[in-house]
Amino acid sequence: MDIPALKRQFQAQGYLLLPGILSEEKVRRLNEAVDAVLAEEEESLSYNIYNSVERHPEFLSLIDEPTMLPLIVNLLGYNIQLHISHLTVRRPNPKLEKTATNSFIDWHQDGPHPQFPKIGGLTSTYYIKACYILSDMSKPDRGNTKVIPGSHVKPYNPNQKDVRVHLDDEVQLCGRPGDVFVFAQNLWHAGAPNTSEYTRRQLFMGYSPIWMRPIDYHEASEKLLEGADPIRRQLLGRISDNKFKYYVPEESMVPLKTMYLGD
Repeated sequence: MDIPALKRQFQAQGYLLLPGILSEEKVRRLNEAVDAVLAEEEESLSYNIYNSVERHPEFLSLIDEPTMLPLIVNLLGYNIQLHISHLTVRRPNPKLEKTATNSFIDWHQDGPHPQFPKIGGLTSTYYIKACYILSDMSKPDRGNTKVIPGSHVKPYNPNQKDVRVHLDDEVQLCGRPGDVFVFAQNLWHAGAPNTSEYTRRQLFMGYSPIWMRPIDYHEASEKLLEGADPIRRQLLGRISDNKFKYYVPEESMVPLKTMYLGD
């Protein structure tokens, strides 16, 4: 990867689409893991499964995916952790039925309620997500994620939030199994309806500064930490018993610094 060029593109557009990141074999194993997890869930048109890394070792393996981690570090900095792991599956839904697990998601920026603070109408980038595409999303209207390029660096609000209404400046992110897209939490985005014959499968790994409280858990479980090397321990938020060190860590506590190229 040309990380400096990708970083400039990300800063301008708020997202990246990266083809061919995962091998066919890795995609196959991940889809087998998805099958196993869905077999434990009630039948539905759509699934939102949070803390996915706790559900299967294949999902956990993505938090430090070596083809992606250096890019993540250089987009967000090296004092980071896993913020969220989120599996979404959207089965064909031509009648646009709204389900309990939200078959489609209207336009929004990610963040808490009350929202992150705004200055001059802008919200800073507090965390980013990498989405691993596990099904054929090469055409639009398959439940694709929609984005408004550049909407993270300018005051923006769609004239309506209904994702079923096409916006002139929207882009549907299309890709094949093994492709990845990365986007900032303050980029306006949405989950489009799936009116196709294909099932959407996407697995999101979100990263934030280590001083933020993760969404999935307050502290990573011993199951996740078992056998973790120093980089994975950092990503799972276990760097020190001294909580002040989460704000001003010693260099030995943040091994991801070795991947950081600087500003």
